Amino acid sequence: MGHRYGVAALRRTCEACDARGVRVLTAYAFSSENWKRPRTEVGALMTLFERSIRKEIDELDARGVRFMISGRLHELPEPVLRAFTEAIERTAPNSGLTLNLALNYGGRREIADAARAIAERVARGEIMPEAIDEALFAEHLYTAGLPDPDLVIRTGGDMRVSNFLLWQAAYAEYWVTPALWPDFDETLLDQALADFAARERRFGGVVGRKGAAASAASPAEGS
Repeated sequence: MGHRYGVAALRRTCEACDARGVRVLTAYAFSSENWKRPRTEVGALMTLFERSIRKEIDELDARGVRFMISGRLHELPEPVLRAFTEAIERTAPNSGLTLNLALNYGGRREIADAARAIAERVARGEIMPEAIDEALFAEHLYTAGLPDPDLVIRTGGDMRVSNFLLWQAAYAEYWVTPALWPDFDETLLDQALADFAARERRFGGVVGRKGAAASAASPAEGS
């Protein structure tokens, strides 16, 4: 039941973010470590994922939401894989809010997969080692094409990163609430956004230095 209420919370948050001009919302739905949970819970979650996306896809598409998955999608059960693939393909042309589910996702695994993909390209002679930089590395992450997150909201009062967007969140602001995810609502989202707006972001620069923070912030604006 908690997972079902969590789906409702995601729907509320998606609608609220869309209304407030947030362009990208990434939700941590299932980690690569969550396979360690009891088989009955994992099975119920997979069924919930499939039913939820099939139920919500018409509305998401009608609202212009682009649906994406970050993670090892190919390792998911076939019915879930098929439902998500259909949703991704159907909403690909949409230009509204991007709803990105981190599913079968792990930050360390993502970095290792990116390093492996780059190494394979080097071995094939497609790129030279000296061509590898941060931008090229980011192109091989699960989130390729998405801006880095500006704000990471952590529910449940947990004060840990939990292997989430380790590369992408290097300069993200964190906001923690004791509220559990199923209870997350528009009021809490507004509190998080207001707190974020009041913070001073330096991106390793010096406050007041002309253009330092502003230029660094622009690529990730709105996520």
